[in-house]
Formats: sequence, structure tokens, C-alpha cells
Amino acid sequence: MSGKKKMTINDFKKFKEEGRKFSFVTAYDYTMASIINDSDVEIILVGDSLGMIMLGYKGTESVTMEDMIHHIKPVVKGAPDTWIVGDMPFGSYNVSDEEAVRNANRLIKETNCDCIKLEGGVEMLSRIKAIVNAGINVMGHIGLTPQTSSALGGFKVQGGTPESARKLINDAVELEKAGCFAIVLECVPSVVAKAVTEAVSVPILGIGAGPHVDCQVLVTQDMLGMYGDFKPKFVKQYAQLRKVMVDALNEFHKETVEGLFPTPEYSFNKEVDIPKLY
Repeated sequence: MSGKKKMTINDFKKFKEEGRKFSFVTAYDYTMASIINDSDVEIILVGDSLGMIMLGYKGTESVTMEDMIHHIKPVVKGAPDTWIVGDMPFGSYNVSDEEAVRNANRLIKETNCDCIKLEGGVEMLSRIKAIVNAGINVMGHIGLTPQTSSALGGFKVQGGTPESARKLINDAVELEKAGCFAIVLECVPSVVAKAVTEAVSVPILGIGAGPHVDCQVLVTQDMLGMYGDFKPKFVKQYAQLRKVMVDALNEFHKETVEGLFPTPEYSFNKEVDIPKLY
């Protein structure tokens, strides 16, 4: 059991009002979720980034509702003291309000996560309103939206012009009006993120959005150095776990082939009379 108290839906706005910063990372399995639950981090996202991180896809577009449900369920079990966000995958909410509500209901009912997250600005207002009206907590996501990154010109910084910055601010304002209790803001200039943060009363959760947002978000595998040399510009690596893990595996291999493992310490050493079988 961790010593932290799980956030409630009311804490999000309260933290913003008090100027209290908080943190947000990803998990896709029980083991990682249980480790994060033992930390002070308040929020876990089970993101559709699992397509790339856990399933080896080139992007997020191929991730299904079944994939999301399969990965969210063990995270919920592993992190009972942490707020769990379940991502709505590509194609699960962009057809109609009714289908969006149906899939959001399914995500909540089958996983017991605390809220759903979906991407998009004003073009998604009817979806957000419909899901909120169904009694489901909705987290928004604007800026770089990976599910539609090809339409944005790839994985690039957003909000770099006055017009695009104005759109981001308007998107945030309208998402709050539609009922989003928090909004992820991804890959935007710090000055734009500051303006967005100041324009709304709900917390802005920034990933690659500078220091002025209410909450910082990082992919756990990125921040723990599990990808070797690959590192997005906005990621600070707080550990180099890939090297630690490879070194440990190599040491195990070396001791195995040299006959050094297992020693009596790691063996069952009870004396047993073995009957002669031949």
C-alpha cells in the first residue's frame, strides 16, 4: 500500500485554484502501475501510445478498443491509489455522438478507470458534451494530437503562429465550457501554454509545453531511459534503466554459462535419499 491519497474529480480544480502542481505519467501493465502507485505521482494515463510502446506499431491509429481495455484493466488493479485515465483510441469517437458515448461507457464499465481522454478541439465539442451528459469524466487533449498527427504535418510543435495560438486558447476555453475537467496540452511553445493555462479555470496538463502549466506529463519509458539513445526534446531522463537492465541480463548470462549461478544460496539444499531406479 502506498501512503498517498487518491485524487478526486474535485481535486483537479482545487489544485489549480491553490497553485499546487502535480504530475502525470503513463503505464500499460500491472507491474509498472504498482511501481507508480508506490510513488508520489498522482495520475496515470493508459494511453493509446501503448500501440508503439507495448505492441510495436509505428503509430497509434491501429490501436483498438479491445487493446485499450486489455491494458487499462491491470493498471487499475495495480494502482488503486492513483487516478487512472483511459484513452479513447482512434475511430472510437469520431463517427457520431452515440458511438462516442457507447465506447466511453464501455471503457469505464469494463475497466473501472476514473475518466476517459479524447483528442481534438472545437470540432469535438458535441462528442465531449454527449459523454459528459452521460455522466462520464472527460479529459481533453489539444495541441499535438497524435491520432491525427499526419493532418498536422507530423509530430511537430503546434501553436507557433498567432492564428494557431489563438485557436489553441479558444479550443481550451470551449472544451472547459463543454465539461472537460482537465486538458492535456502537447508540444506547444511555453508562452502559448502559459496563455492557455491562464485562459481557463481547469488544469492544463502539459507534455512538451514548458513550465507554466498546472501539471507535467511524461511517458514513463521515456523519462526512465528505457529507449537507449532515443529522446524527444522535451524529455528529461531521470534514470537510465535500459542500461541497468541490459547489464543485469548480461551478468545473468555470464554467470549461467560459467556455471556460477545458482550457488547454494539460490538452491534448495535438502538432503533426499534417491532410490535406485536401475
